[in-house]
Amino acid sequence: MTATAFSTLPLSPATLATLQRLGYAEMTAIQAAALPPALLGKDLIAQAKTGSGKTAAFALALLANLNPRRFAVQALVLCPTRELADQVTTEIRRIAAAEDNIKVVTLTGGVPLRGQAASLEHGAHVVVGTPGRVMDHLDRGTLALDALNTLVLDEADRMLDMGFADDIAKVAAQCPAQRQTLLFSATYPEGIAQLASRFLREPVTVKVEAQHAAGTIAQHWFEVGERERIAAVGQLLDHYRPATTLAFCNTKQRVRDVAAALQARGVMALALHGDLEQRDRDQVLVRFSNRSCPVLVATDVAARGLDIAGLACVLNVDVTPDPEVHVHRVGRTGRAGETGLALNLASMDEMGSVGRIELLQGESRWTPLAGLKPTGGGPLLAPMATLHLQGGRKEKIRPGDVLGALTKDLGYTREQVGKIDVNEFSTYIAVERSIAQQAAARLNAGKVKGKSVKVRVLDDAVG
Repeated sequence: MTATAFSTLPLSPATLATLQRLGYAEMTAIQAAALPPALLGKDLIAQAKTGSGKTAAFALALLANLNPRRFAVQALVLCPTRELADQVTTEIRRIAAAEDNIKVVTLTGGVPLRGQAASLEHGAHVVVGTPGRVMDHLDRGTLALDALNTLVLDEADRMLDMGFADDIAKVAAQCPAQRQTLLFSATYPEGIAQLASRFLREPVTVKVEAQHAAGTIAQHWFEVGERERIAAVGQLLDHYRPATTLAFCNTKQRVRDVAAALQARGVMALALHGDLEQRDRDQVLVRFSNRSCPVLVATDVAARGLDIAGLACVLNVDVTPDPEVHVHRVGRTGRAGETGLALNLASMDEMGSVGRIELLQGESRWTPLAGLKPTGGGPLLAPMATLHLQGGRKEKIRPGDVLGALTKDLGYTREQVGKIDVNEFSTYIAVERSIAQQAAARLNAGKVKGKSVKVRVLDDAVG
């Protein structure tokens, strides 16, 4: 038995069987470091990036503390974004499958309060939410935390970046003093130390180095003048032609400028920043993850909690002054044994930040921009397009209903249909770009689940 086997932990046989069924062969580095003290009930400060397995680490700890027969909120997980909260909820539910009727409720913005309040009224064991929405429910008296025994602060550094420090303090003040607090953070700025000193008792600190396995990510640096930076983004994409690219900028305005410049070149690019309405944000994320858009331009805060499987390339339009944030950005590609590509633009003014990154990562590999030539035919296009169907979970629509309408009723092949995302009020369907307009028209003329529907093809406007 290896030291990283889950069976070395004091977990129930049913939980161990569930982990095996879910494909958890052995613990990741953060799980091996965090779980032993967490399962002993100790407070924890854990430094680990997205994709390191941290969600399973705190999920196993909070589930071990639960009494399934007590219908009261016994665990609360605070997350910076709605997307991360949804991912965390899904993971907790998967791991909790070993236990009978563990109810997990998600409390985030962009969804009516009334439905969430009704879910809480029927009882819940675990709440996962964003600080603002959790505060709303506490203020309204629809959420009670007097039975809580585990508080998790997930991606605490980004919650601080997004201005949630006061909300976190107010939520923590309404939790019982005798509780376990688990704090997870990708980076460790000064604010995290202050947060930990306020809310944690004699915490155990564990840190997993934010380095990536050598050779999995090919990283290239390019020196640019400030005026040529945005044009250089198009030049890199023309040369390397990655299937999917997440381009990071340090400001919202840079995000808008880069996305607009790429669109003007005929490249399908979408922008993700804090000024987007939740509906627009949802559409941007869906279209990037379902391969309807090859380039997503984003700020660090807006992209937090976004985990795209098989991301081909990370492009740093601006150098971040925090070297650990750089490692965190780059680590979104080259995951799960795949190779990745990281392209970095840097001006002379940013060489101090580059030097700090080199101290953490090792020497940079510089390539002259002038040597890069276009290698493909025409601008980057996405293989898929997204259809937006009015109606979602509220209308009891399921992915299988939509797939059946497209394949059985309309005669398209399964291969022509991609990812189908069903939200509360909307459904997003990825289809091959060549059939998108026709499929939308035929769905409008037909029925889904016996009902007429309204469907349109989402355009490629910049967010």
